[in-house]
Amino acid sequence: MLLLKELPTAKSLEKFAARYPGTDVPAITDFVNLLRACADISQALDRLLAKHGLLQGRWWLLVLLLRQDDLSSSPTELAEKAGVTKASITGFIDGLEREGLVIRMPDPADRRKYLIRLTAAGLQKLDETIPDYNSKVSTLMSALGQPERDLLLLSLRTLVAHLDVMR
Repeated sequence: MLLLKELPTAKSLEKFAARYPGTDVPAITDFVNLLRACADISQALDRLLAKHGLLQGRWWLLVLLLRQDDLSSSPTELAEKAGVTKASITGFIDGLEREGLVIRMPDPADRRKYLIRLTAAGLQKLDETIPDYNSKVSTLMSALGQPERDLLLLSLRTLVAHLDVMR
């Protein structure tokens, strides 16, 4: 994903608006600032997880497995829950399996399929990572008071509810 480090200036946006009449400069400004903030937050999470030898995709896969009562799930269910393709999930599983953090095991309900199970090493990796994650997220979010957080989340939910206009 390309991350736009240099946000457009007012001058560049006015030039843009001159070429494309009807451009809502304040909306574009707010939108690219929102994208930049999301990218910065995602990069900060990448750096935090990298200290623990993880990438976001693998991290979220381990977390999804931890949420299961039996610490296992099918690759298809994991892909759906993570919002990625089956091919992407397969890549994450392959890497985690090489590291001994998950195993593939036969699906007792259908021998043609398999399940992914969190191993003891995978659980230990989460036990090492989650306290640091929890602490850092709590500190970051404390920069906003509860009313600000509530408003932020309400605003984000509103935007997400209107994403169909981007199609």
